[in-house]
Amino acid sequence: MLSLLLVVFILQFILHLVNTVGASTVDELLWTLYNKLPTPTSGNAQRCQALKKEIVQLKRELGNTSAQDNFGKWAKLDRQHNKAMAEFQKLDGSLRTHQATFNSAVKTLRFLGTQGLRFVLQFWFAKSPMFWLPAGWVPYYVEWILSFPRAPLGSISIQVWTAACAAIIALASEALAAVWVLATKKPTPTAKQEKEPLAFKANQQPASGAGKKEL
Repeated sequence: MLSLLLVVFILQFILHLVNTVGASTVDELLWTLYNKLPTPTSGNAQRCQALKKEIVQLKRELGNTSAQDNFGKWAKLDRQHNKAMAEFQKLDGSLRTHQATFNSAVKTLRFLGTQGLRFVLQFWFAKSPMFWLPAGWVPYYVEWILSFPRAPLGSISIQVWTAACAAIIALASEALAAVWVLATKKPTPTAKQEKEPLAFKANQQPASGAGKKEL
């Protein structure tokens, strides 16, 4: 059986991963894995993927076919494209409805399994020492802080141990990020980074006078 020390550490590690990667990314990954299993939505998800490829292929063929020179072939491809697009939109709408319900359930379970579990552990084991310090090792006021709020004096409380685990995991994460940057010369990807839209496209020129400095 896992010790309480290890359980708290693992819980803080999971919380750090979720906060670093991002809850939406975790939800999307779980939704993808859910559709890989024999679930009620797996068939529609696979069909959507197949329709995506079919639509892209039909669009490419439509672009390479002249409506004037070969109208019969173009019209046939256009009908197939419209039919595939209509089926895809119908399945995609159904999947999005199921995904919203799935994400809501995952959000609830994630909260109960992380923040909720941490709250229960801290409340239930508030008076239990995580481990004891050697007698006289630190001054009295330090012992009082380390046992805050209700653990026996001279011990480490679960609240202090939780905070210590969070700090160590955060420091280790920053150290690994620094090593990554030094080794690859690339910035560390995080959930907070968002792609900002370019002010102008590659082939678009700014409006005349936009680059002039104001007097």
